[in-house]
Amino acid sequence: MAENATEVAVGGLVLAAAVGFLVYASNATDVGGGRDGYYELTASFRSVQGISVGTDVRMAGVKVGTITDLDLNPTTFRADARLTVQDGLELPDDSSILISSEGLLGGNYVEIVPGGSPFNLEPGAEIEDTQGSVSLVSLLMKFVASSTGSGAADGDGQ
Repeated sequence: MAENATEVAVGGLVLAAAVGFLVYASNATDVGGGRDGYYELTASFRSVQGISVGTDVRMAGVKVGTITDLDLNPTTFRADARLTVQDGLELPDDSSILISSEGLLGGNYVEIVPGGSPFNLEPGAEIEDTQGSVSLVSLLMKFVASSTGSGAADGDGQ
């Protein structure tokens, strides 16, 4: 009988830890529908390679929001992104948004660069100035192509 009580108590502790972990994970990733304290903006990118729903939106390296939706616009053939930004963060209407990399092997994130306009973006507004992701493979191919083309013109110094 005492063994059953111990098993039930340990099972209850494991279940409580699992529920606590799920609550913590949903709060840390802004999942679960709780969007209080945030407002939504949109942006249209040429390429959103490397980001997905849930990607961080940062300003000066600090997380200020999250990508909430990505869709292909069938009219413009551009990727339309919806993002949430913290309430109280008043962004000038000439701000720009770009996809940045954390490093050579790091992931990508979305960066907002504030502008200098005295007028601010309203909730639901679109950030017009966008820059899509840069493909590391295409950059390396350009570098290789440019270095092989210039090697023959240098000669051997004679």
